[in-house]
Parts: sequence; structure tokens; C-alpha cells
Amino acid sequence: MYDCTRHYINGEWTDSQARDVHDIINPATEESIGQVAYGTGDDVDRAVASARDAFEEYSQWSVDQRLELLANIEQAYLARYNDVAGAITAEMGAPVKLSQEAQAALGVGHLRTTMAALQAQEPEEKLGNSIVVKEPVGVCGLITPWNWPINQIMCKVAPALATGCTVVLKPSEIAPVSATILAEILDTAGVPAGVFNLVHGDGPGVGAAISAHPDIDMVSFTGSTRAGILVAKAAADTVKRVAQELGGKSANIILEGAPLEEAMKTGVGTMFTNTGQSCNAPSRMLVPESLYEIAVATAAAIAEHLQPGDPQSPETFMGPLVSEAQYNKVQGLIQKGLDEGAVLACGGLGKPEGLETGYYAKPTIFRDVNNLMTIAREEIFGPVLVMIPYKDIDEAIGIANDSDYGLSGYVYGASTEEAMAVARRMRTGMVHINGAIGELSAPFGGYKQSGNGREWGAHGFQDFLEVKAVMVV
Repeated sequence: MYDCTRHYINGEWTDSQARDVHDIINPATEESIGQVAYGTGDDVDRAVASARDAFEEYSQWSVDQRLELLANIEQAYLARYNDVAGAITAEMGAPVKLSQEAQAALGVGHLRTTMAALQAQEPEEKLGNSIVVKEPVGVCGLITPWNWPINQIMCKVAPALATGCTVVLKPSEIAPVSATILAEILDTAGVPAGVFNLVHGDGPGVGAAISAHPDIDMVSFTGSTRAGILVAKAAADTVKRVAQELGGKSANIILEGAPLEEAMKTGVGTMFTNTGQSCNAPSRMLVPESLYEIAVATAAAIAEHLQPGDPQSPETFMGPLVSEAQYNKVQGLIQKGLDEGAVLACGGLGKPEGLETGYYAKPTIFRDVNNLMTIAREEIFGPVLVMIPYKDIDEAIGIANDSDYGLSGYVYGASTEEAMAVARRMRTGMVHINGAIGELSAPFGGYKQSGNGREWGAHGFQDFLEVKAVMVV
């Protein structure tokens, strides 16, 4: 059983002020695998005071000192790698192969990318009679989600530590175990007391306290657009910096000359990875009218072979949804699609046969969808793909850009040049061409209601830095 009933504050494990304890549920078994204590505003106050005290000294560390610390963290992380991967499978249902090869691996990847960016960073710039220097923004409140728990934590914690900031982290209360293990890793690596602090809890209790806290200089939030708006409003009274990585409804444009079977295999596989619980999932597939029928049939046949199963099995591609609440949300949106006239190409309501226990959903593809339907506009965050026909490329780009979101886009064409021409017209922060995967040194983030600011690599440093101009006679 996992124990997440204490917070990590000022280099020590400490009891919550509230003693408000909740079960941690394994979504594959619906059984408790441990407990997590929800913190309070008082716990946040103690963590922020610790981070504020530690900032004065830590912010003056040299680049070499911070590089050495990050290298120590990497070694400590590698020693607990299997513990991290196992925790992610247990707490949020990621299949063991995904946890080992992607979920836990991204923690190492972000550390290494951050160290490379720190080594390459120019600390000063000369402009006329001015020296422009970059300094750590201060105490950072980090609020992270459950779907890629270590990825989202490390892509904030690593640049914060690299730039000389101190941290108060609130991980998801649904997936607190991997975050607790990470706190143990940082402690083992010798992160100074107060530089990193962890307070467990929910959004209304701990997230709101972090967002509004007058002694926090910057908040970095990843989660839903609805919650991101609440964070920004709470932060506004103290005019703190807010970075947001929010929702998405990414379009995947299949061009006329694309290799269709390859494009379907890549698009469907990417969509259903992590059971569709990714903010940048290609959940709207746009296909030329002339290819629509064969594309739908091909996509449905591929999806039928991606049936969910026990996440502990190395053969499983899709695990359960993370919680009962998420399962009910996905089921409600599938029903909404049916009510609005969309037609099932595969999947649908209910659990897959033989998986009555656990929050499993059928891999579902809707056909005959238009971009005004709820399932084409709202982020479902589950294994649900909608397929929309288009007449010409101008209409496809119009459909793709007709969204409140602008996180990611996907284009599959006969050539990189053809796809690049389409990518340049998409109003999104990222575009994947012909199945290209994400690059950890490239900026991650979106336009419109998908957020502001960027994470990953050198671009991920900017939100954690203040810029100072020093004029010299």
C-alpha cells in the first residue's frame, strides 16, 4: 500500500494540518492502493515560507552548482526508475510498457534536455550601454495533472531548479504516488531544504491557495481550461505571472495524396495512446470526401485491434480511464454524439466484454460528424475519435482552426513540403507532420484557450526568468 499522507516541506516529511485522508484508487481494479492526505491553506503557507527562505541562497547558486544538482537528481531518478513506472501504472492505469518506455522515461528526458539548455544558455546580453541579465522569477507554485504525471511535473520542476527558483508543487490528488516518489528522489539527490516542497491536495483546497498566495511569484498550471481560468483569476489580485498548458481538440488533416493506411494507423494509434487521455491527442480526423468511406473502414478495423486490457500485461496497449468520474464523462459525451446524429464506426457505450471491473471504455470512432457537434468541439479526454469529411484544403484548414483550442495539429501528406504548407496555416502551438513525434528540446504549448507560455527545453526556461536591464556609464 502506498502512503501519501504526509507533505514534504523544508526538507522534511510532515503531517497535514487537516488530517483529511482519501483512498488512492487503482482504476483497473477499483480497489484502494493507499491513501493521500489533502493539505490546507496552512500547509501551503508553511511550504511557501520555506521556499521563500531558501530562495535567497539558492538563487545565487552558479550554473555549475545547479548542473551538478540536476545530474545528482538524474542518478537518483534512474535508481528509482522502476518504482516510478510501477506507481504510474497503479495510480492512473497506464499500461506497463507505456509507463516504462514513455511515462517514466520522460522524467529522465526532461532532466537531460534541461541540463543541455542550461549549459547552452547565455547569461548576459549587451545592448548599447545596457547589460541585460536574466534572473530567477522567485517562488514558483506548480500545479500538475494526472494523465502524464511525471512528465508534467518534471517539465516544470527541472527548469525551475535550473534557473534558480524554489518550488511548491501540488500534484494531482488522483495520481499522488509518483510525485511522492519524486520528492524522495530529490531528497536523496541533495536538493537543499526548502528549494523543493510538495503539498498534496485538491484544487479548491491547495490549488486555490497556491494561486492566490501573495508570496508566490509565478504559477505554472497544467490541466483543463476551466480550471486554468480559475487559477488565472485567483492569481490576478497579486499580479503574479501565470503560465498555462490547458486543453486541446487537435485536428489531424489527411491530405489527398497521403499513404492512407499508414496515415490511419498512425492517427488512430496516436489518438488511443494513454487511452486518449492526452491534451494533444489528434481527436478530430479530417479526411477528403473522396477517401472518406475507405478511411473510416480502415480506421475502425485498426481500432478493433486496440482493445483495452490489464495494464499490468506487457501486451496491453490501452488501459482503463483514470477514474469513475472520467469514465462517466466519456460515456456522457459518447451518448451526446449519438443524440446529435453522429454514427458509430466502432465502439460505443459501455465497457468492453470481459472488463466489467475497472474503468474501461471501448475504443470508439464516430463517423458522419460535423464540426458543430459537441463531440467535435469539447475535449473528451478518452478513447473517442471523430472523423470529419472535407471538400478541399481550404475547408479542411477552416475546420481545423474553427476551435476554441489551439494546442496541436497533425498533417499527413504525400511529402513533407506539401504537409508543411498546411502546417503553416494551422493556428496551433505545435504541428506533427507525417507521424513525427514530439521533440523535448522544442517548445510545448498552444494558442487560444489551450493556454499561454511554453514548456520543454530552452523555451521552457522563459517563464521562470525575470529580465533585468543594467545601464552602465
